[in-house]
Amino acid sequence: MTQQLEPIVVVTTGGTIDKAYFDALSSYHVGDTVMAKLLAIAQVTYPYRIVELLRKDSLELTAADRVTLRETIAGLESDRVVVTHGTDTMVESARMLASIAGKTIVLTGALAPARFAESDAAFNLGMAFAAAQTLPAGVYITMNGRVIRGDRARKDREQARFVSDDD
Repeated sequence: MTQQLEPIVVVTTGGTIDKAYFDALSSYHVGDTVMAKLLAIAQVTYPYRIVELLRKDSLELTAADRVTLRETIAGLESDRVVVTHGTDTMVESARMLASIAGKTIVLTGALAPARFAESDAAFNLGMAFAAAQTLPAGVYITMNGRVIRGDRARKDREQARFVSDDD
């Protein structure tokens, strides 16, 4: 008898990972999420579902948006959650989500939009998906080939990467 796997819920909030640019002179907008496409290209067979929650640059997220994010995740039946998020305020959201007990929550994003050929989006999403399957309950950030506890992570703008306070 095969055991049914609990699906990972991918909650999208926008950010660079879902940004679209029309040309070099135009401004960006956060478009339709590309998470289903990235997971299909990767031939992911682990069950998942996608909740499109927000379409915002993380610098535009409000306190009310973060409360909505927290309430949405707390209300999910699944204990395994991946959140796609803009990198500028990802750490702030991770800290807000830390009060949710009993769930493995992994935030990830991209420094270049997933629609770009040389984006880090697919790799980061894959790492987040693996981390959500294997890590114990808690909040984590997966960026730049690392998994960092959400309460120990910070974005190092000079190095254009995420680092741990333990480094």
